[in-house]
Amino acid sequence: MALGTFLMHVWPLKFREVKDGGLIITDDAGGFFRSSEAFLTRYISGKLTANDQKFLLRNGHAFLHERDINFIGFAARWSRRINRVKELDFVILIPTLRCDLACSYCQVSRANVNANGFDWSEEQLEAVLLWLGENAGPKLKVEFQGGECLLRIDLLERVRDYCRDRFEEVQFVVCTNLQNLSAEAWHFLSATDTVLSTSFDGTMIQHQRQRTKTPEATHRFEMNLLRAATELGPEKISALPTFDPVDLPEPADVIRSFVALGLRSIFLRRVNYQGFARKRYDFATTPNAWIDYYRQFVRAVVSHNAIVAEPVEEFYIAHLIRRIVQGGQHGHVNLRNPNWIAQDYIVIDFDGALYPSDEARMMTRVGQIDLSIGHVRTGFDENKIATLQTQVSNFDDPDCQHCAFQAYCGLDIIDDLSRYGRIDLPRPTTDHCQVHQGLFELAFELIYSADAATQHTVRSWLGVASLPADTTPRHS
Repeated sequence: MALGTFLMHVWPLKFREVKDGGLIITDDAGGFFRSSEAFLTRYISGKLTANDQKFLLRNGHAFLHERDINFIGFAARWSRRINRVKELDFVILIPTLRCDLACSYCQVSRANVNANGFDWSEEQLEAVLLWLGENAGPKLKVEFQGGECLLRIDLLERVRDYCRDRFEEVQFVVCTNLQNLSAEAWHFLSATDTVLSTSFDGTMIQHQRQRTKTPEATHRFEMNLLRAATELGPEKISALPTFDPVDLPEPADVIRSFVALGLRSIFLRRVNYQGFARKRYDFATTPNAWIDYYRQFVRAVVSHNAIVAEPVEEFYIAHLIRRIVQGGQHGHVNLRNPNWIAQDYIVIDFDGALYPSDEARMMTRVGQIDLSIGHVRTGFDENKIATLQTQVSNFDDPDCQHCAFQAYCGLDIIDDLSRYGRIDLPRPTTDHCQVHQGLFELAFELIYSADAATQHTVRSWLGVASLPADTTPRHS
């Protein structure tokens, strides 16, 4: 395609029609702009105008030769979108399966609080520590899960002491139901390198219905959550709601509950299909119902942020917007591309088995398929890892290749296996794809919104005072 005396090359473009009219057009490096059907027709027919060519070149969607600034810039942006292989820096440890709650949507097989045989033995603990020392990189994040991991505060202390001595930089996350905390537990949580993660299902009414069951247990949880917010500080607390898509709380009530605790990040999560919850909950209509609720919730967040000094974020949609606009942002496993197996993220179960993710552990525990990839005593099952590793990228997927959201998205083969028993279904028929198509469409609507309140919220999520015009490019 000629541009003056030069031959211009346009990177492959993909498009998506959006609800409020027009198209979102993207390239493989995540560059994007809003456009029209008229432009798309010119692009497809090879009849781009001089103005089209200048726009594409100026915005990094085209180049003149392989060493020009546009080519190098595209390669840099593409590289930033890729989740590179790196050392193990995140591990989930399950020192016990025993728990003092029986939540309606428990993800994995829990054990009674007084049961025997569901905790690490001394030998198991030593094997875990040895494995960490031999396999983890110099910087490590350790997340303790359960069961209720604080039932074995002694094991947590042993792991923390070892990691502090062994690694250059380490952080600890304690996942707890905040029901029954000893003085030792509060002391453990007060350390500067340790943060708390708990489940709070949006409102106390919802939380009691799904988790605590009785007013007394709900009151204990509420008092402990308030104490954590007061003594530890909201910056050290992550409270994650889990919602039944057919029994959803009012968004304003959820926002009000979180803000009252000083918490301003809300991560909307559906009941997880991978575990035992599939026996109790209706998952048939969740994609559409969930997206509808998400839109309602985000509207409520925007309205709230318009009248307060400290804005609230819905974590996941804010994360998608940051991935679209800024690139990188590989912390959320299900969106990484490639989503490498057994590289920088490992789960170690109470029996020492290794898993590529917590969802894989759930599937194994419910007896659907054995997705363990080794054991701390015997090492990795390299053959099983190699098999799973063949399906970690959306680059070669025939549906993803034509999707406008490919550069921002990733595959979730564990979810596909859980729901369908296979990983080769057409992507648009899968729950993961349907939900993320809806969420990415919503993210772009927010990015391009002309509404002042929406722009204010998006700016706060991106951490910028203003959005320059080149952040939201348009071309007709």
